[in-house]
Amino acid sequence: MANVFDTLKERGFIAQCTNEAELRELFDKERVTFYIGFDPTADSLHAGHFIALMAMAHMQRAGHRPICLVGGGTGTVGDPSGRTDMRKMLTDEDIEHNCECFKKQIARFIDFSDGKAIMVNNGDWLRKLNYIDLLRDVGACFTVNRMLAAECYKQRWEKGLTFLEFNYMVMQAYDFLELNRRYGCKLEMGGDDQWSNIIAGVELNRRKNNTAVYGLTNKLLTKSDGKKMGKTAGGALWLDAEKTSPYEFYQYWRNVDDADVEKCLSLLTFLPMEEVHRL
Repeated sequence: MANVFDTLKERGFIAQCTNEAELRELFDKERVTFYIGFDPTADSLHAGHFIALMAMAHMQRAGHRPICLVGGGTGTVGDPSGRTDMRKMLTDEDIEHNCECFKKQIARFIDFSDGKAIMVNNGDWLRKLNYIDLLRDVGACFTVNRMLAAECYKQRWEKGLTFLEFNYMVMQAYDFLELNRRYGCKLEMGGDDQWSNIIAGVELNRRKNNTAVYGLTNKLLTKSDGKKMGKTAGGALWLDAEKTSPYEFYQYWRNVDDADVEKCLSLLTFLPMEEVHRL
């Protein structure tokens, strides 16, 4: 069987990786438990999440075990990555509702039978943390100057970055540490805008557990001109048929520019690559 790293690379998923040689070797040696996080900022996943779900499905088909993490804890803060302003604060009820919606959608892509995948909510541990204990245990592992160098924070200088959002990187890094301790998770995957947060988790595992873990980012869904794909006149291209009708969803992909067809077929379908190239 082909190494899943080669599959993801051939199909155009991989943007950055912490240690390609070691990770490829790990995929050959064992069934790797990995995770991708989804923050419940809405009551549906959208086309941008579709890339992550497909990468996760390829990994599962190759025999590895996904952890689907819904952000019942991180959703209370909101990820500043790629944002020019602060995200809308959600109520606990909104967060819980959105997490339940995500779970149903993810289960259509990932097989959770017989322990083949795990669904967890980071609210289960983040909401129980004692602030002083967290500062002493984890805060000492982060340097402010290193955090401020992260692209997700640099973009917010002019409009202002709240202390609330500044904690997001620490929370996401703590998730990786907790998942490694609980489930032996060795890899975090996410969109390329998550690189700084993923690196923070890799380093926190090394410092606290002396554990070798890895980070891998997927390319974001963009058009050939570099602009983000998955936006319609009405906003996001949702994976919920109530928010984006099947007809609208079909028409969106039917109408993509010819230059983007190969990329879409590679990333968003399971068609063999020979067939993708032929089409």
